[in-house]
Amino acid sequence: MLDAGNKTNNECGCGEGKVPDKQGRCVMPEVTFPAFIMSLNTSALYHLGEIADPTTGKKILDLDLAKHAIDTLALMQNKTKGNLAKEEEELLKNILYDIKIRFVKAVKK
Repeated sequence: MLDAGNKTNNECGCGEGKVPDKQGRCVMPEVTFPAFIMSLNTSALYHLGEIADPTTGKKILDLDLAKHAIDTLALMQNKTKGNLAKEEEELLKNILYDIKIRFVKAVKK
């Protein structure tokens, strides 16, 4: 994948999964389908109160926002059907299954 400087990640000196920012620091994650799916999963986990806010250390429960993240993952699964690598398809399927189970448990509390 090419970054803004038209160099591959190996040529820019950044490690796997990172790209340089405008100052040349290797801080930004590479944009990939699995990274995007993991980001949505993290959002759902955060809104289910399973991940604490990094600033305050507090956990919140917001079922509406958790459902929105889950619905977005389901949309991605439907819209990408037949267009994903086997590993990407499995990742999305497994994450969606897991997060739905967690959502149901949170609703039952």
